[in-house]
Amino acid sequence: MFDYLVVGAGFAGSVMAERLASVADKKVLIIDKRNHIGGNAYDFYNNDGILIHKYGPHIFHTNSKEVFNYLSKFTEWRNYQHKVLACVDGQQVPIPINLTTINSLYGLNLSSAEVEGFFASKAEDISRVQTSEDVVVKAVGRELYEKFFKGYTKKQWDLDPSELDASVTARVPTRTNKDDRYFTDNYQAMPLHGYSKMFEKMLDHPNIKIMLNTDYHEIMNDIRYKKMVFTGPVDEYFDFCYGKLPYRSIKFKFETLDQEKFQQTGTINYPNDYAFTRITEFKYLTGQKHSKTTVVYEFPKADGDPYYPIPRPENASLYKKYQALTDQTNTYFVGRLATYKYYNMDQVVAQALTTFKKIEAESPNEPLYDETTVNNRN
Repeated sequence: MFDYLVVGAGFAGSVMAERLASVADKKVLIIDKRNHIGGNAYDFYNNDGILIHKYGPHIFHTNSKEVFNYLSKFTEWRNYQHKVLACVDGQQVPIPINLTTINSLYGLNLSSAEVEGFFASKAEDISRVQTSEDVVVKAVGRELYEKFFKGYTKKQWDLDPSELDASVTARVPTRTNKDDRYFTDNYQAMPLHGYSKMFEKMLDHPNIKIMLNTDYHEIMNDIRYKKMVFTGPVDEYFDFCYGKLPYRSIKFKFETLDQEKFQQTGTINYPNDYAFTRITEFKYLTGQKHSKTTVVYEFPKADGDPYYPIPRPENASLYKKYQALTDQTNTYFVGRLATYKYYNMDQVVAQALTTFKKIEAESPNEPLYDETTVNNRN
């Protein structure tokens, strides 16, 4: 007999479960169809004893003090500022594009002030920015767009940047200084003992029960609960009544090498060569010392686990139809899949914390259990 059934044990579901259990004193059952908690942030030690991220690299960064302080309840941190190189024209140069990138590519010795003029000379005047191509071409011109963005975006999304919402490439800034950090957030760190250990502490509460290898369809009629928190695909919840929302997936190829280091930084992008988009070496992220190293190659694909909602106007319109249905349910929809948004980890945590505050405000004196609303999904 539970107050809340939480579907999905990733960031969204785990934060909701922890807040409901520890702050609101609710009885919570959290389930996941996978055999582990942590969602896509799950990490583990492979057969060689190297800590790796099963679903690709997850680098934590945020400007939210609230989010960082909240997660700090469940983990110590290792300071880490992620750096990425792009393999372009036979060189490995910093991405986001910065002063060093331009000077290296073009054999120049520009200052910060001079590189502003360089970008201005390359940029095209686009009065109405609508697509990912528009964003880049307006900022740095078509040549740099072709070198760094067009091929990578085409591989990642199987769409030309001119077919994608401006938000995709707007996530990657252009810099006039030598700052080669991929992110500039106030808080940049990795869980000291890994994400899985952090999730274990988050869900270690007597009010929380966990069921893994469990599809919510299989237990909904057998488990008594009052309300649901759903973090899976919103179209799946409504049995795809308006059709499937499109996603991009990824195939991960892991390799463990009998050497201490494979590449010069945590991630190297390959925008124009090879079928993979990037290679990440985990020891940079985790700080682990080991005589061997493990890397992962990422191959974007259409089928498989849903990772990235595809930001196009027609997809946003389809989601709005599903969103209208969510208002008619007794369910809270939280997370990237449930709200069809391309969120970072910290944004998912923030959304979950906000949703919990909303629940508190709506029903401060709500009884733990009400027979009349049990399993009232619709």
